Amino acid sequence: MSTAELLKGAAELFPDEVVTQAHVRHLDLPAAAGRFALITLDNGLDHTKPTTFGPQSLANLSAALDQVEKEASEGTIVGVGVTGKPFIFAVGADLKGVELLKRHEDALAIGKGGHEVFKRLAALAVPTFAYYNGAAMGGGVEVGLHCRYRTVSAALPAFSLPEVFLGLVPGWGGCTLLPNLIGADRAVSVVIENSLNQNKQLKGAQVYELGIADAIFEGADFLEQSLIWTASVLKGELQVVRPEVDRGEAWDQAVARGRFIADSKVHGAAPAAYRALDIIAAAKDGDLQAGFDAEDQALADLIMGGELRSGIYAFNLVQRRAKRPAGAPDRALARPVTKVGVVGAGLMASQLALLFLRRLEVPVVLTDIDQERVDKGVSYVHGEIDKLLLKSRINQDKANRLKGLVSGVLDKAEGFADADFIIEAVFEEMGVKQQVFAEVEAVAPAHAILATNTSSLSVSEMASKLKNPERVVGFHFFNPVAILPLLEIVRGEQTDEASLATAFGVAKKLRKSAVLVKDAPAFVVNRILTRFMGEIQNVIDEGTPVAVAERAVEPLGLPMSPLVLLELVGPAIGLHVSETLHRAFPDRFTVSGNLAAVVKAGKRGFYVYDSGQPELDPEVAALLKQGDVVLTEEQTRDRVLDAVAQEIGLMLDEGVVAEAQDIDLCLLTGAGWPFHLGGITPYLDREGVSERVNGKPFLAPGVASVPA
Repeated sequence: MSTAELLKGAAELFPDEVVTQAHVRHLDLPAAAGRFALITLDNGLDHTKPTTFGPQSLANLSAALDQVEKEASEGTIVGVGVTGKPFIFAVGADLKGVELLKRHEDALAIGKGGHEVFKRLAALAVPTFAYYNGAAMGGGVEVGLHCRYRTVSAALPAFSLPEVFLGLVPGWGGCTLLPNLIGADRAVSVVIENSLNQNKQLKGAQVYELGIADAIFEGADFLEQSLIWTASVLKGELQVVRPEVDRGEAWDQAVARGRFIADSKVHGAAPAAYRALDIIAAAKDGDLQAGFDAEDQALADLIMGGELRSGIYAFNLVQRRAKRPAGAPDRALARPVTKVGVVGAGLMASQLALLFLRRLEVPVVLTDIDQERVDKGVSYVHGEIDKLLLKSRINQDKANRLKGLVSGVLDKAEGFADADFIIEAVFEEMGVKQQVFAEVEAVAPAHAILATNTSSLSVSEMASKLKNPERVVGFHFFNPVAILPLLEIVRGEQTDEASLATAFGVAKKLRKSAVLVKDAPAFVVNRILTRFMGEIQNVIDEGTPVAVAERAVEPLGLPMSPLVLLELVGPAIGLHVSETLHRAFPDRFTVSGNLAAVVKAGKRGFYVYDSGQPELDPEVAALLKQGDVVLTEEQTRDRVLDAVAQEIGLMLDEGVVAEAQDIDLCLLTGAGWPFHLGGITPYLDREGVSERVNGKPFLAPGVASVPA
């Protein structure tokens, strides 16, 4: 089947493609270097709708190549360049089309179609140039790799091969061409390490330093400078010399390093990284066509696999659902926030103050019980602003302005009399929080929102003794505040629409992913994690060795093991949340005697790190009282997953969130759970756990799975 037929068939499967045009224009190069054809990739929309490659878009590029191929063979042009619309080069395959594919042969056609079109760039009778003028990802990067030369804009903000992060491989040349261009070790960093490091992006300067681009120019006159450089190359005045690629032991070591990274991140749980590494390993002999064939096969296999469907589902949740939170009130009801008050000046409160300051750029005032704590909180914020200045993230004027906006006072009446939004971050104890809110309500304006950063306590109970309980809202951040995007917005029994709308408006300005949550014990993330951790703890208490219990959940590929997470959270906080949930649901949530003993002994966790690796602390081992029921890893995993599936089912029945999608969004953005799990419910469906525990899957067929 010809490329045109392949693409025509694929286009019929994807009628809603946002089509990219490939415009050909001709220009005379500087210094009389000759007539040049420049192909511009453009979907006709602004930079907020990046250019992608679906089947019709590939067909359009193929048609443009028909034209320049003819001109090149006739000798009427001396070279061909590819560039993008303002701010965007191209960001790869259109994932909305990938979601629709139901058959392996259709998935194979997508891989082959892309390869057949892109390969034509390398086969032209004249030199080809890619001008990475803006964001380039996936297939956008790969179309440039098929060109002979590349330039990059110093202003380019994002450049990556993110496929492994989503559950794919770079399937249009990335796995094969990149190691042959810059060496296997650097290619492993781009394809595997950056992808699995939360899809880390490269900037223009890094693209040049890695050797992906041959030249770098400032953004203001990037294309003009690239064309001057192109003329010098074509006239032979400038030789592009690239270091020779080491095809010996260094290549094998790079692949081994990639496998180590993949094992540490996904523990064999998701196949994409390993498939990509197999192709990179085979690319050592420089046989490009064999590499392209392997990419096609891997791409098709992965497109028909559950991990990719979960990855796309997760991507869509984070990119789309997070921006339009389910159940959020009309935005028009939101009130303006021109001053923020923070009750408390400890680490969490200081992090919150910094975030509000940076995103809202309004006065922020901290209060606490003594001047020393207040001064320490303000000093923390100043120190963080100085770090931003040092890293050139802000300029001196902005640093001065931000520092001028933050202050601290002891008297709440002085600090909060004109505040519109006041958040407390004090000790997690109901009496303390009720007292704080009573004090704040007495001095705050009648319209001010009173927000609580509680992680597990009832927002309704906290508001119950106030004159105006309708303005209290849960505003639960996750640690570290600057990094984790989730914000659980909790509606108390009496919270009104205007207060809720204001909370969602503030969340948007803070650039957080807000999810509306019912006022139920521990809300979403902490309830699921406490059930998850509680079941691990139960298994250990009953007699299973700590190491077995920890290894049991490795196949999920979570960011860290349960007991390492407990260490990060703090055993005392873990114990407190489990006690809160035990009071609410005594039949499902236990309070571990061993965890209580660890907390009483003042231990910061179960492990010591004397060897650099976590090892069970002998003092903790001496504290553990275990039974004689020893489970295998598989039995432990089943116990834990069954518990999580049961809890999610009950939470949905209770209406804690609108849909299973919100549970997944919370775990992705608040707990860093991997995209290949889709959060958690697609994985539970795929493994048959949902059916076993609840008698039905969480998601409809075709949502996070291959359509029937």
